[in-house]
Parts: sequence; structure tokens; C-alpha cells
Amino acid sequence: MFERYAVFFTPTGALAVWGSAWLGWDSAKGRCVPHPNTAGVDVACATATPRKYGLHATLKAPFRIAQGAGLNQLQQAAAKFASQHAAFDIDALDVRLNSGFVALRPQSAPKQLRDFAASTVKTFDPFRAPLTDVDIARRRQASLTARQDQQMLEFGYPYIFDDFHFHLTLSGDLPEQRAAVLIAALVPQLNPIVPNPFVIDAITLMGQDSDGMFHQIHRHALTG
Repeated sequence: MFERYAVFFTPTGALAVWGSAWLGWDSAKGRCVPHPNTAGVDVACATATPRKYGLHATLKAPFRIAQGAGLNQLQQAAAKFASQHAAFDIDALDVRLNSGFVALRPQSAPKQLRDFAASTVKTFDPFRAPLTDVDIARRRQASLTARQDQQMLEFGYPYIFDDFHFHLTLSGDLPEQRAAVLIAALVPQLNPIVPNPFVIDAITLMGQDSDGMFHQIHRHALTG
């Protein structure tokens, strides 16, 4: 039994293999992976914060499951959702520093992507247990806007809907100088393996174990 669940986008192919090594965690196989040697970069230190998630983009942020709900129901909902949505592309991604961390981010913000993410949030929210007072206090340490605070109270996470920004996280918080060194090292590694256009072709139901690591329960292809 997992302690929390989430719905992510997880890549496959060469990018997934690279990302498992870069972050040090293969969420599909549930195992640690040795980091690559990268000149001028302490990869283990730079990736310590996002490691537990594996290479991913958040669609429905991690949540404790609601009383009366279970994994079987979540799996059924994920399969149904995937059967109702078609794959779509979001043009190109590039490596950028935003909000203090380095990530692969779309060069544009397609409305279809925002709508898809919003639908994911709403579809899976009935399976989410309410936030605790501790959860709410922790979230509010981030100086949320009034809209983000309301979204956090209603849907368990502040950065959704108009505040959603798709990204595949590649580092924890970094000062600009260290981030610039990291980006310079990443670009030649990623250019040959990041698909262009980048296609959103699945959702992945994730589970967090008692050690805090996230595992891929099932990757559901979008077939609508």
C-alpha cells in the first residue's frame, strides 16, 4: 500500500533512460540508478530534491487517498480518463531556470495543455483526502496569492489552472550562477534525445512508498 498517490506525465525512450540516471531514480523500475559524470556539476547534490519523483511533470499533485476510496478505483479512473483523451503535441521544450530550479519547459503554453491539466486535476480530486491543518500551514509558507490559496483549499494544490506551468524538473533550487553552469552541461545532453515536437501521449498513476520514493503503478496511453 502506498502512502500517497499522484498523476504525472512520464516520458519514455531515450529521455526516460537519461532522466533516470540524471536524477538517480528510475520510477518505472523502482530502483536507484548511478548518476552520470558531468564536468563541473555535482549531480547528486543538484538533483537531491526532485530525485524521489523520478523524471516527470505533475498533472495531479501528490495526495493522500480519501476514506472509502482505493487503488483499484484510482486505476479504473485513470484508464477511463486516458480512453477519453487523445495524444497531442506541445511543440518544443527547452532547458530553463524559472522559480529557482532548472527544468525542461515548453517554449509556448498551448491552451490544449492547460485544459488537459485542468481536467486531470478535477477528475482525480474526488479521490483526494482533505488537507490537514499542517498541510495548509506548510503550503502557506510559500506566500501564495489569494487565488493560489483558494485553489489549494479547494483542490489540494495551489499551482493549477491559470497558475499551472508544465515542466520536467531537473534540479532543486539553485542560484543563477550554478544554474547557468548546469544548463550549459545539460543542453548538449538533451538536444539529441528530447523529441520535437514533444508529445503528451499518456498519464502515469504514481504511488509514494514509505521511504518517500515514487513508483509508476501504470502508464495509461491516451487513446481517445
